Parts: sequence; C-alpha cells; structure tokens
Amino acid sequence: MLIRLVGLSLISAVTVAAICSDNAPRATALPNGATAGDTTLPISAPAPAGSAIFVGAGDIASCESAGDEATAALLDSIPGTVFTLGDNEYESGAPREYRDCYDPSWGRHKARTRPVPGNHDYGTSGAAGYFGYFGSAAGDPRKGYYSFDLADWHIIALNDNIDHAAGSTQEQWLRADLAAHKTLCTLAYWHAPRFSSGAEHGDDPSGKPLWQALYDANADIVLGGHDHEYERFLPQTPAGDADPVRGIREFVVGTGGRSHYRLGRRETNSQIFNATTFGVLKLTLSPGQYTWQFIPIAGQSFTDSGSGVCH
Repeated sequence: MLIRLVGLSLISAVTVAAICSDNAPRATALPNGATAGDTTLPISAPAPAGSAIFVGAGDIASCESAGDEATAALLDSIPGTVFTLGDNEYESGAPREYRDCYDPSWGRHKARTRPVPGNHDYGTSGAAGYFGYFGSAAGDPRKGYYSFDLADWHIIALNDNIDHAAGSTQEQWLRADLAAHKTLCTLAYWHAPRFSSGAEHGDDPSGKPLWQALYDANADIVLGGHDHEYERFLPQTPAGDADPVRGIREFVVGTGGRSHYRLGRRETNSQIFNATTFGVLKLTLSPGQYTWQFIPIAGQSFTDSGSGVCH
C-alpha cells in the first residue's frame, strides 16, 4: 500500500529550488485587462447570477508529495465545477494510486469534477485506473472526450493521448460538436498545451488541429497542463500569432501539486509565467465574458487575475 508523506516541507524545498520568471508583475496593470499581484479577491464568493465557476489544475497527486493536499484545501472553499488537466495521479495512474493518493485529497470533490486524462494516466493500459475512478464523468473509455454546458458557456474536454490529428475521429467529432453548439462563449481543455514556455515539454505542435477547429469556431479559452507551471498567453492563432480579435487565450495550469519545472525559451506571446507556486485557476464564466484568478496555496503569494470578453 502506498504511504502519503505528510507536511509541506517538500513543497517548501521545491519552491526555493525552482526557477521562476515574472514571479512579480511586470507592471501594476498588464495588457488585455490582466493584473497581477492582487491577493484581495475572495475565493469563496459564489458566481454572480447567470454565471458559473470553473476551477482546477493539472499534474496533481502523488503519494510522494503533499502538494495536492494543499491545492485540495483551496477547493474546499471554492464553489463550482472542478476540472482536472491530466496527470491527475502519479506515477502511472494505477487504481491503487487513485485510491491511496488522489482520493484522500482532490477526491473530496469527485462528485463535481469533470476530468481529462494525461500521459501518466495512460501509464496504466487504456488509462483503466483513470476511467475506473471517474466513471461516467470521464466519458466513454474508448474516447475520453466529451462536452457539456456551464451557464451560457459550452465546455469541451478533449483527449490528446489518442489520435487527434486533422481528419481523426476526435477532430471530426470536435468540429461537429462546435457546429451543434453555436454559443457565444466556448472553452476547451486537454493535457499537453499547444503553447508553453516550460523547459521540460514546451510547445506541443500535435495540438494544432484541435486549436484550428476551435479557432475556426471562434472559441475563447483553452486550458492545458503537462508542464508544471502557470502561464498565461495573449489571444493567439493556431500558428502562435497574436490575434486580439479572434485569438484564443491559453492558460497552462500544471500547478496541482506534483512538482515544479523551470522556464525554458520564453514564448513570444507569453504574458506571465511562474514555476514556483502550487495553486488553482478559478474562472468565472459569465454571459459574454469571463474573469480569471490564479489562487496560490497557503503561504505563497504569487497570483494573477484579469478579465476578457467572448468573440
């Protein structure tokens, strides 16, 4: 049976050793309505009428780290729907790991969680531990992608661990799903980010067909994990060109508690990057607009907040 380490000494050691760029904001106000360094926003406030809260992170639980306990404690005070961005349980996503390591922390919020799998979840054949743990909330185990609505927003959970190339079954499903849900505001999420300044993984060009389908349908937000960092980008095209009119804003939120990576080559449209802080991203999805707030675990101060409008 796996034994979980207690205490946050491991978190502190990793935080001190990690490399961070923009741990403090470049300025009081950042472009496109973004701000950094504001720790005064209440995390437990319910969503305004007609809005929904969507909160979570990726790269979460391990019996060798207590980071997921600290981020799960944040979720205890935040209402709404929880998302995971893959690599939910290390090292291989085995059933016993989900039982002994994920379930005691983020498992407290299982009933309100809408997950996606990561490559570590597929360390067990067919991601059987992941699909067995989350059940119908994870979608068809042969696919692992699905969609749902939150308030006025359409939300799409994708699976980049199976074929997602142009013309694949998943990419065709995505285009059909987008055509059938012509809402003003759309958010998609999967594990490996199309764009990332992380040194461990960086950009994932294989995600371009998914991004293209979303861009063609005027989607607004994409979330990813994989690199253990927090990063926010300007709205971009599938090729990575800044596009303030139709571009998709990407957040990389691999900050669920497993570990930290470091900064690699800083991407052109990266607005803020932090690789020393565990935490969750809280999105408030409202009719025609959204706000974001990165909430750090207790004892850490980095944050990032701002707002945007839908296309």
